[in-house]
Amino acid sequence: MPRAILPINAGSSSIEFALFDIAASDRIDAVSSGQIEGIGTAPHFLATDAVGAVLAEQRWPQNAEQTHEVLLGHLLQWVEQHLGQENLAAVGHRILHGGATHYRPEHFTPDLLARLAELTPLAPLHQPHNLAPVRAIAMMRPRPPQIACFDSGFHHGMSTVATRLALPRAYEAEGVRRYGFHGLSYEFIARRLRAVAPRLAEGRVIVAHLGNGASLCAMHDGQSVDVTTGFTALDGLMMGTRCGTIDPGAVLYLIQQRGMTAAQVEDVLYHHSGLLGVSGISSDMRTLLRSTDPRGREAVDLFVFRIARDTGALVSTLGGLDGFVFTAGIGEHAPEIRTAVCRRLAWLGAVLDNDANTHPDGRVSAPESRIEVWTIPTNEEAMIAHHTIETIGLAA
Repeated sequence: MPRAILPINAGSSSIEFALFDIAASDRIDAVSSGQIEGIGTAPHFLATDAVGAVLAEQRWPQNAEQTHEVLLGHLLQWVEQHLGQENLAAVGHRILHGGATHYRPEHFTPDLLARLAELTPLAPLHQPHNLAPVRAIAMMRPRPPQIACFDSGFHHGMSTVATRLALPRAYEAEGVRRYGFHGLSYEFIARRLRAVAPRLAEGRVIVAHLGNGASLCAMHDGQSVDVTTGFTALDGLMMGTRCGTIDPGAVLYLIQQRGMTAAQVEDVLYHHSGLLGVSGISSDMRTLLRSTDPRGREAVDLFVFRIARDTGALVSTLGGLDGFVFTAGIGEHAPEIRTAVCRRLAWLGAVLDNDANTHPDGRVSAPESRIEVWTIPTNEEAMIAHHTIETIGLAA
């Protein structure tokens, strides 16, 4: 009978999931995936198979009970009906923040859950939503082990000079330092590079995780040495609704001159800035690329400018560059963005193959390009599944 791993990636308004069967000694296969979206309004459960065919769908009215227990209970019931009640080997969770001491995958225990909850001030908009499903599943299905997989873990080996903030040392003792995020995505890309481009994987590579959340990671021999996200996932690149790196003086201005509270500033920086804030139109890159409004064009141009500028900083960290990888929603599906970024990276010798870029399937750089440019789909759920299998000691 199949043994299944259920990776869960929970946010404030949605829960993404996948279901992996451990099919052989050398691989795991994703048999289905889906999400519960619209949490807090009108939840919608959708599960599809490996080729996108709908396996199950459920909608709840707006006045329906919408606790994690109700929604995850529906998911677990569907998993058990789909695979059989005894076949769920473990549940793996993406946890944004592990702090300075939690970076390897771990079994959830009441003590670990409490310690991770204490990190909520470091990730107030993510950590509570990451941990809520853990509590809900423990109440409903205490038997399958649950595993914490940390999105900050991949960057744990960065040097002290790369993690330190130029603040009084006393604050670092409280955990105020640079951590870096999107680590599960970057770790997956590092592994894929070793399979599809092993020589490049050993060199100096920058990976651009470009989605609603966006960041860059500088890798050498598959290890993270620098990253644009820092103390929080708000830092670094401009994103869908997040501002990215900002002069702290601008925050002080909002507080001192505009009379905004900390909560109001947090709301602006996280939810009303980035592509949405600059364009005044949308946080969706697809909408902005179709728009004829000059504000939309300006938002796109700023997004590209910030990617190229921060790439230059990471090239300095690496001491040169051998390859550049695009991944995540925008990175994988927006050839216009790849073209615009590579134009700004021409000084590094980046030259795209236009045909390959239009229909990306791996390497998209031209033969004469001095650096290799790739488009590689990421799969955070697969990375969670791998970590979960390794942690519970179940051979894949």
